[in-house]
Amino acid sequence: MLKIGQINPLKVVGEFPFGYQLSHADDDRSIVLTEEVEQPLAVDSEVQAMVYTGENGQLAASLATPKILAGEVKVLKAVGVTDFAAFFDWGLPRDLMVPRQNQAMPVNQGMVYPVYLYFDEPTGRLLGTTKLHPFLSENGIYFKAGQEVELIVCGQTDLGYKVVINQTHLGLVFASDAFKKLRIGDETTGYIKQVREDGKIDVALQQVNATGRDALQQAILDDLEAHGGFSTLTDKSPPEEIYAHFNVSKAAYKRALGALYKQQKIKLDKQKITLVE
Repeated sequence: MLKIGQINPLKVVGEFPFGYQLSHADDDRSIVLTEEVEQPLAVDSEVQAMVYTGENGQLAASLATPKILAGEVKVLKAVGVTDFAAFFDWGLPRDLMVPRQNQAMPVNQGMVYPVYLYFDEPTGRLLGTTKLHPFLSENGIYFKAGQEVELIVCGQTDLGYKVVINQTHLGLVFASDAFKKLRIGDETTGYIKQVREDGKIDVALQQVNATGRDALQQAILDDLEAHGGFSTLTDKSPPEEIYAHFNVSKAAYKRALGALYKQQKIKLDKQKITLVE
């Protein structure tokens, strides 16, 4: 089945002065390849090509590697803005159009935004949108607490940051769990913190379960052993220094130090941490 907005196996069925005519085994529509190719394509040969829609709705193909496929969210750069649409670089000869009604907020040329690519049945065209809610689920029934996920920051609220989870869902990183500065378009790894009763998904940037806590405590002990049994990175240190060293928030670091102190594995004072022999 021909999949518009995806990489498809296509056969070269004709050559023209402006390019090549391609076809798909399960579709009788003509597909045109007009971009320059490194080596001439022989009739009856097969290629793997991205199929998209041209200006007049005709199917076109590209041998370039696209930055996004249909059904995906990717961070793309806006390369042009008009009164009716914004245009994004998606790695193909013709820029991706995001109509004004598909923009969650006005798009500024030169900036990057998370964009979802979809085939619009009424118009028969591939379009982009920065309005993600109609296409991504907010029900996290299949996620488990502690599960590692890939995140794209797609918005900011008074509570924290809206994120795309694994290309399929929307969730929230609370400001208290965002121990590093986040910007719209940032891509990072996170962990499912909890799935609420209403199905909404809370995400953290670090492990918040027992496994994560134990791992941080062991990392602190290993670091102390590697540095002669003491460290000047205390619970009074700036959050930026703690994150740079252990990739965790100051709150998580303080909890780990407290746990190690209670276990009598370390000694604490304002200037340093000392490993108990």
